[in-house]
Amino acid sequence: MKKKIALFLAFLVLSGIVLFCLQALLIPKNMSGKLLEGALISEYYDNAGHNDVIFIGDCEVYENFSPITMWEEYGITSIIRGSPQQLIWQSYYLMEETLRYEKPKVMVFNVLSMKYDTPDSTKEQEKREEYNRLTLDGMRWSESKWNSMLASMSKEEREDKVFTVASYLLPILRYHDRWNQLTEEDFKYWFTRDTVSDNGYLMKTGKVPMTNHEERPLISYDFGENSWYYLEKMTKLCKDNGIELVLIKAPAVSPKWWPQWDEQIETYAAENDLLYINMLEHQEEIGIDWDNDTYDAGLHLNVYGAEKAARWFGKVLQEKFQLADHRVESYLSGIWAEKCETYHNRKKEMEEK
Repeated sequence: MKKKIALFLAFLVLSGIVLFCLQALLIPKNMSGKLLEGALISEYYDNAGHNDVIFIGDCEVYENFSPITMWEEYGITSIIRGSPQQLIWQSYYLMEETLRYEKPKVMVFNVLSMKYDTPDSTKEQEKREEYNRLTLDGMRWSESKWNSMLASMSKEEREDKVFTVASYLLPILRYHDRWNQLTEEDFKYWFTRDTVSDNGYLMKTGKVPMTNHEERPLISYDFGENSWYYLEKMTKLCKDNGIELVLIKAPAVSPKWWPQWDEQIETYAAENDLLYINMLEHQEEIGIDWDNDTYDAGLHLNVYGAEKAARWFGKVLQEKFQLADHRVESYLSGIWAEKCETYHNRKKEMEEK
């Protein structure tokens, strides 16, 4: 009897190892091209702790601000928890989860995602599940991840909720049919990953001058009830934990940030004693040159623009909230010296290419 139990346990262990290895092979590695964005969320955990400022949001944070520049200019420790088309409920649960690892002095939230009230209201609805996973797959398991997952389900996912939940628990259920799409990259990064960001900032060095981005007027400019609900939760979470919540509109010209939206955020910030900065109104002060500081015609900044934005915004944060200059601290200086070296080496290599 004991022998049978031992054999059964050995079988379970072996099956678990095989399942783990297969899953590790089949899940997307996000180590090249546009898929690099899918690696950002998971990289936070290796850099958690000692961050005074944490950026939360979509591509308008992880492509438009350089934490390394904020350190080099002001000694501000910061990190970006960004992901592609990150929706406001995902941002809230990332904020909530962050407090399990550290308690920053400032949380910075980019307000563009207020335009999306539900998972099915995005223009990329047919790709909603893919975008969800670029945020959710990288999160460690916690109550925050669970709640974010439930809040993020698209219409298609809700139709088969049991399978969707199971596929987040065991990603192999979602990616089991990738066996015929495997590439050399899947084997190279089977169990390890390269670091693709610099404290959450995804560097781009290309230069494509800004072009005219025309957008049709909207039928309604009112933000949805769900968006306001999660912004309220963010405000309460930060106030309950003694954290300053700063709302920003990053300096990107498309998608268009309508004046009617800006007015609503200004009113909310005033009513809740929050700092709100529309950086599009400070382009000259920041020094953005739309012929040279964007890599995709004005949708996002390149590294030269991101350094300018970080230099300007870092000064605002330091003066407003009296953030400490940690460059005088030997422990943090040593850690950030390595980060700076990696950043500048990456920048040099990308410029040479």
